[in-house]
Amino acid sequence: MSPGARIRPCQGGNFQNMSHVFGENPASQPLSLRQMNHPAQQVWLDTPLGSAVLDLEARVMADALADVFGFELLQIGRWGGRGELCAHARTQHRCFLAPNASGPGAIRAHYDALPIASASIEAVLLPHTLEHAAHPHALLREVERVLVGEGHILVCGFNPLGPWGLRHLVARGRFPPSATRLLSEGRLRDWLGLLGFEVTGARRYLFVPPWTTGISARTRTWLEARGSSFAAPLAGAYLVKARKRVRALTPIRPAWHRAPAVVGGIAEPTSRNAA
Repeated sequence: MSPGARIRPCQGGNFQNMSHVFGENPASQPLSLRQMNHPAQQVWLDTPLGSAVLDLEARVMADALADVFGFELLQIGRWGGRGELCAHARTQHRCFLAPNASGPGAIRAHYDALPIASASIEAVLLPHTLEHAAHPHALLREVERVLVGEGHILVCGFNPLGPWGLRHLVARGRFPPSATRLLSEGRLRDWLGLLGFEVTGARRYLFVPPWTTGISARTRTWLEARGSSFAAPLAGAYLVKARKRVRALTPIRPAWHRAPAVVGGIAEPTSRNAA
């Protein structure tokens, strides 16, 4: 962890190396841990198709992080190389949390109870993390807890209603690898609204079909540049950016500070008094 970072374990947090608890044998790990440790995911990201997706998402995330400032950014979930998606973040520190996290600044923990103090993070990235988490809504509640007021959350997800979602359905969850479920943008917006978040931006991307053969690099570039203008519902993925709203309290003046009311109004002067 970087010196001076404000990320710190909260009291009672489950902050430990999970391999010491469950061992290195995947069969002995909980289902949520096995899904995130699935080697097929990294193998797929190393293929030409997976690498193209990761490169595109790194550019999309860089644009979304351009106006996000602060001290601490936390990426939850392993997707690609460590720090690849948040390389252009403008926060002073960047940390990474996942059940299989490793390396400097990494936190290895479950998603349902983040071992991080409340209101200590300025921005949280969830790159396809909700698709692999056993309890995605519980993870969002934890993100809301650790974010500071006006903090940002950025969520990447595959669109279940587009061609990529159709291939995921046909492949029975084996494409993209290890994804438990695909969450629609509409449902994600509903969940964020229930937790008090305000959606400040969204972007749909990945307009290329979910295969690599028969499509030139020029065609792929053209589809990504023009796809949002004529085929937005068919995008393969989306990014939603939201802010944690802080409700302002309106002070109420005590009754004894109110100006006394005049009963019956102000008396009008009579002609006798005027004389």
